Amino acid sequence: MLDKVEQQLGELEALIAESEDLRRLIGSPVFSTGEQLRAITAIADKAGLDGVFGNFLKVVASNRRLFALPGMFAAFRAISAAHKGIVTAEVTSAFKLTAAQEKELKATLKDVAGKDVEIDVTVDPSLLGGLIVKIGSRQIDTSLRTKLSSMKLALKEVG
Repeated sequence: MLDKVEQQLGELEALIAESEDLRRLIGSPVFSTGEQLRAITAIADKAGLDGVFGNFLKVVASNRRLFALPGMFAAFRAISAAHKGIVTAEVTSAFKLTAAQEKELKATLKDVAGKDVEIDVTVDPSLLGGLIVKIGSRQIDTSLRTKLSSMKLALKEVG
């Protein structure tokens, strides 16, 4: 059932991302509980979001907590990943990684973490090169920006 809920959650996230009206419905306190419940019920029925996930959406709408859905989705994904023995690594790269680089990075991080690793990659050109990897409370910073800053500091101490 976990996989079905994750799949439906992803479908709703995609709907929210592409619809300004749906984002407004979820985030605006202007809509009444009844309006939000009717809208979410109609959206869930039309999108085929049924069962546990459909009921969850109705309960959230009934309690006027639609604005908290993004946080709930993130928490659910974290709990689901922990249940499956998967850890998520936040990776910041200076450039977009190729599929081969992502595969190699996942394999390397699996050896470090001792678990399967999913990576969430963001691109930050200010790094100049290298990566910053965060797994849980650990951070590995191999960025060129950090190395240059360290060298600059070391040169200031010498001179």
